[in-house]
Amino acid sequence: MRILISDPIIVNNGEQFQGSIVVNNGKIVEILRGDELPHTECDRIVEASGLYLIPGVIDDHVHFREPGLTEKATIATESRAAAAGGVTSYMEMPNTNPQTTTIEALKEKYAIAANDSIINYSFFFGATNRNVADFEKLNAKKCCGIKLFMGSSTGNMLVDRREELEKIFSEAKRLELPVAVHCEDGSIITANSKRIKEEAGEDPDVKYHPLIRSAEACYESTKFAVELARRYGTQLHVMHISTARELELLGDSNITAEATPAHLTFCDKDYARLGTKIKCNPAIKGEEERDALRKAVADGRIDLIGTDHAPHLPKDKVGGALKAASGMPSIQFSLLAMLKLVDEGVFTLETLVEKMCHAPARIFNINKRGFIEKGNYADFVLLNPDAPHTVTADSIISKCGWSPFEGETFNWAVEQTWVNGECAYKNGTFNEEVHGKALTFNR
Repeated sequence: MRILISDPIIVNNGEQFQGSIVVNNGKIVEILRGDELPHTECDRIVEASGLYLIPGVIDDHVHFREPGLTEKATIATESRAAAAGGVTSYMEMPNTNPQTTTIEALKEKYAIAANDSIINYSFFFGATNRNVADFEKLNAKKCCGIKLFMGSSTGNMLVDRREELEKIFSEAKRLELPVAVHCEDGSIITANSKRIKEEAGEDPDVKYHPLIRSAEACYESTKFAVELARRYGTQLHVMHISTARELELLGDSNITAEATPAHLTFCDKDYARLGTKIKCNPAIKGEEERDALRKAVADGRIDLIGTDHAPHLPKDKVGGALKAASGMPSIQFSLLAMLKLVDEGVFTLETLVEKMCHAPARIFNINKRGFIEKGNYADFVLLNPDAPHTVTADSIISKCGWSPFEGETFNWAVEQTWVNGECAYKNGTFNEEVHGKALTFNR
């Protein structure tokens, strides 16, 4: 079936233009400008005048909690929350139960996603102090990369032996696998925690969280990761940058960086209003750090925006800086939150599309996604720029049932999300016949 998406404003590759696209057999087959007509008659027309069409968002950093933590989230529930937020592809993290640190655990996730995910998917393989030999068993054309926790993690995923870290960077380079890192120095965090507990009690108020997981802890760990990447020539992707000083470490062609909507939206003043709802690792820090990150997105020092979507049950978020769980659900509202920053003039709509759609595809070498191009999969989003609405509890799709964006008013709305040439989401309704595909990589 040839489908004509008629007359939206298309935002792609740094430009906006009025046009249309033709979709056939899951792919984009024509891109029309202005009043150009399709080469042959279409079987169906989707009227999109007054809407914006952008490539589907690719989220390189999500925690969908399955297997083993499914009381918080599942691949089925969170992929639908993602679709409602304009996300068409995701790369999921390995700290599930069991952790994705064996080939068998990786295969299990792919099997679940093939059955349950409404959008496209890939999964990181988690590095440990003992599993570097398994990297060779990975297919670099199917696995998005290695996830490495440097200095801060749970279970056995903390890699703190220098010899093993060097092996990880060296082997990943040999196999052409990117290494995505969580950088916080554990020894600095431990010292900060001891000092602040002496001052403010065993579970200090959440406002102390950015003092415990400090800017120094982030900088020192990121500095070490960058040194290793430079030594071995490894493709390094630094996740959730949260400080201005870390930005000074960037610039090498093999080193890229991500910021999250949370770190671009909130600052330490918001702890008084939102409490542990915005507690995450690395911590949300001061207003000057947030503004430095925003500037770095606008000027290109930060390469992409990924959510670090990490659902917890409300009961898990009870406590303070030490006892409340870290992480928040955000994927349903990440695009809308960034469009709000576009409205505020923080960066342009073209920059948003670069950071949320193009850059993830380019950095991870994803095959035929991330751009509105002939021959690419028809993953795209139709956005209404004039649909003011307030986020309410009953509109939240993530299984955990809450969001730090509840009560927020957005001017933009996601009207339709298309995945592989099929409409997966339309104005609050999901097409349960749609299934995502496993991402593939040009390596």
